[in-house]
Amino acid sequence: MRLRIQRSALQFTALLAAFLAVPVEAASLLHVSFDITREVFADINTAFETEWRSNHASGITVRQSHGGSTKQARAVIDGLGADVVTMNQATDLDQIARLGKGRIPADWRTLLPHRSTPFGSTIVFLVRKGNPKGIRDWSDLAKPGVEVVFPNPRTSGNGRYSLLAAYGAELRRTGGDTNAAEELVATLVRRAPVLDTGGRAATTTFVERRVGDVLLSFEAEVALVARDSRNQEFEVVVPPVSIRADFPAAVVSRRDATSEDREAAQAYARFLFSPTAREIFVRHGFRPPTEVSVPSESKPTLLDPDADFGGWPAIQERFFAQGSLLDRIQERRR
Repeated sequence: MRLRIQRSALQFTALLAAFLAVPVEAASLLHVSFDITREVFADINTAFETEWRSNHASGITVRQSHGGSTKQARAVIDGLGADVVTMNQATDLDQIARLGKGRIPADWRTLLPHRSTPFGSTIVFLVRKGNPKGIRDWSDLAKPGVEVVFPNPRTSGNGRYSLLAAYGAELRRTGGDTNAAEELVATLVRRAPVLDTGGRAATTTFVERRVGDVLLSFEAEVALVARDSRNQEFEVVVPPVSIRADFPAAVVSRRDATSEDREAAQAYARFLFSPTAREIFVRHGFRPPTEVSVPSESKPTLLDPDADFGGWPAIQERFFAQGSLLDRIQERRR
């Protein structure tokens, strides 16, 4: 009898050891984000995966999808299996909430800290070494012969922020002359040799293809180019007036998500507001939500989309929707 019990105990121990030796399948999240966040989220994902493993029996992998912000929002609406999204303007998340059949709730702004905005930026200029065209302010972009590179405002929040900053800066410079502000925006659109779908593609056009005299892009993207030791032929110019850019986040509901998937997505979204993530955002040249309006070393005045333009729904209707200023400009361009 004793021998039989010992044998059973040994068999149980062997089965338990075999069970424990089988690795638990790692969870997997898809984070859908806009074009210029590849590098910062590569670091944030590594930090999150490390923290998750320290608190859970299984590991986790965060996969990334990048493109123009509005183009990415459209992909989520059309069924891309995102677990978390970060976009570069609130209207893209509102569009998912409105058209995405429950993928994001309408009150998404209330579900995470800082109105669900973990980071942000502003628009600055990247010019050729020595700044041969003398570009210091938005009005300089209208000088004869200046080619301006920025992404398509139809598909990229980067492009919309750029045109809105130009409009607002010219409005301030001229004491409220809307005709002058509209003409500056029209000039930028006419001077654009190409309208790429996203910010990273516009950077490639300017830096690698050597097209244009000035790149308009987010502060963090321009800083990334400037930090690269291979790119000594460029200079960063911070205009005296630019615009506040908030980059919101939301958890997406997937019909096929398990409770573990939902727990992981919520944990990842919360992690974006952690001190660890904050440090990574700052290291990559982004601004934490409480500091988006804090001037950088060059102290630009930042226009506020809400206070200065009436909020993004009004901005979209006036500047970028069908029949808007952009439509009228592009009709004239044809």
